[in-house]
Amino acid sequence: MNLRATRGQGLVEFALVVPILLLLLLGVIELGRAWMTRNIMTGAAREAVRIYVVPEGSENAARTRAWQVLAGAGITGANASVGISDSGAYSICTVTITHGFQPIFGGFFPGLDNVSLVTTTTMRREY
Repeated sequence: MNLRATRGQGLVEFALVVPILLLLLLGVIELGRAWMTRNIMTGAAREAVRIYVVPEGSENAARTRAWQVLAGAGITGANASVGISDSGAYSICTVTITHGFQPIFGGFFPGLDNVSLVTTTTMRREY
């Protein structure tokens, strides 16, 4: 075996593999952030719809509670919206929260600069 012929092989392999590993690592980090954000949104929707369906509940109180939960997690501004609907049949109340999630590393990939996350929670009105 000629050691001189394989002298830079490790460096070349390292240079080829490291960008792929970094890309995978950044993807896992962004996926984790998006998952956490969606879980916070789901919790906010649950709390808001629960406030809305009780006999003393109101749409304003539900919307306020949803914004409080979202603001506590740093989800504020024009990127988030809270929609509340009440269907007449069976008095089903629905809270939908939409948020424009912006990945930290999304600028490197076209189309990933703003990802829309949506969560919906539905409960029956209590009387």
